[in-house]
Amino acid sequence: MPEAPKQLKVFLCHSSADKPVVRELYQRLSAESWIDVWLDEEKLFPGQDWNLEIEKAVEAADAILVCLSNNSITKEGYVQRELRIVLDYADYNPEGTLYVIPIRLEACDPPRRLRPWQYADYFPVEGQARAFERLLVSLRMRAAGLGIPVTQPAAGERAPAAQQKSPEHGSAKTLGDENKLTIGGFEFRRIPKGTFIMGSKKDDKEASDSEKPQHSLKIPYDYWLARFPVTNEQYSAFVQSSGGKHPVSGWQQKKDHPLVNVSWTDAQVYVKWLNEQHAGDLPKGYVYRLPTEAEWEKAARGSYGNIYPWGNEFGKNKCNSLEGGKGNTTAVGAYSPAGDSPYGCADMSGNVWEWTHSIFEKYPYKVDDGREDEKKTGFRVLRGGSFYGNRQLARCAGRNGDGAGNRGSSLGFRVSLAPVDSGW
Repeated sequence: MPEAPKQLKVFLCHSSADKPVVRELYQRLSAESWIDVWLDEEKLFPGQDWNLEIEKAVEAADAILVCLSNNSITKEGYVQRELRIVLDYADYNPEGTLYVIPIRLEACDPPRRLRPWQYADYFPVEGQARAFERLLVSLRMRAAGLGIPVTQPAAGERAPAAQQKSPEHGSAKTLGDENKLTIGGFEFRRIPKGTFIMGSKKDDKEASDSEKPQHSLKIPYDYWLARFPVTNEQYSAFVQSSGGKHPVSGWQQKKDHPLVNVSWTDAQVYVKWLNEQHAGDLPKGYVYRLPTEAEWEKAARGSYGNIYPWGNEFGKNKCNSLEGGKGNTTAVGAYSPAGDSPYGCADMSGNVWEWTHSIFEKYPYKVDDGREDEKKTGFRVLRGGSFYGNRQLARCAGRNGDGAGNRGSSLGFRVSLAPVDSGW
C-alpha cells in the first residue's frame, strides 16, 4: 500500500468563546489537502486527558496558530491552560524551530510573550479572504521548509465553470474569478460546500424557539446564489413572455427595486420559466431554483454563524429595516458592500422577505424529512426580514413562514443555481 503523503500539522490555539470564527477557520484550512488541522472539538474524544492530549498535539505541530481576541487575552483560564502550554513549549525549544503565528480576530494587543512573532489580522469580515490567503502563504513557506508537498484542490472540488458562449449566442460568462458568475441577467456568488452553523443559541433572547437548537449542518456541494433579489425589471421579461400582469403597480419607476406581491407558487413558476429560457447557458448539471432554507442561511451568515450578514453588531445603515425609517423598498444593492454577506450577497437583511424552497419545520434541519418536497403542503419559509421589520427579524437566523399561495407588499425572492442531483 502506498504511503500517504505527509501533511503539515497545524494546531489551533483559541478561546472557547471564539469557537464560531475558529471553527470556520478550521474548515477553510481542512479544505487544503496538505494540511492536517488539530482542533479540540474534532480531535479530543470522551475520556481522554485534556492536558496530555494538548501537550502531545503541540509537540507534534509543525505550525501553531494562536487566535486572539479581547475576550481570549483577558480570560484567565485560557491564558493559564492552552496558551501557556504553547508558550512554555516555545521557551524550551531552540529559536526558530517552533512556527507560531498569532492571529488577531479583532483589534487587541497580543500578550507580551507573543510579541516577537508577526501577527496576522483575521478581521474585518470583508477582509478575511485576503487574510486567509496571506496565512496560506506563510503555511506554504513552512511546508516547503519541511519538505512537505503542497497540493492543489482536486478538479472535482472546484466551483463548476460556466459554459463559455460568445456574446451573440448566449449570456453565460465568468466575471474574472471562480466565485462570481453572470448568467441569464443575474449576478451570482459561489457558496462553497461544507459545514456551517445554523440557528440560534439557546440563550439568545432575540431568537424565537423555532430557531433552536443551534446546530452544525453540512451542505455537500457548491452552489450559486443570486447577489440580489429578483427585481421588478427582471420579472417583467417573464410577464411579457407569459402575457400576464406585473404584480407591482408602476414598477417602471422602481425597475431596480426587489419584486414584491409574489407568492411561493409564483416564484416556482418563474424559476421553471428561467430553466426553459436558459437551459443552454447553465453550468452543466445545474438548474435554477429557490434556495433551500439551509442554503439561504449559509449564504447570509457564512460558516461561523454571523448574527447579521456583515457581523454581530446591528447597523441601521447596513440594511433597509424599520430602524432606517425608509418605509418602503429600496433599490437592490443600496446598502452594498457594507451590508453584504461574507460571500458578497447583498440585501440578505431587510428590504423584502425572501421565499425559500423549504417547508417550515422544527429544528434541527434535516434534509430527508420531507421539508424540501415541492408537492407537500404547509407554510413555506421566508427569510431576511423586510423594510417594515425590525432588527430582530433581520437577523440571519430569523425565520418566518406563510402559505404557498399568499402574496404581500414585502414578499419577494432570489434565485439560486444548484446541482440537479443535490437531493435537497
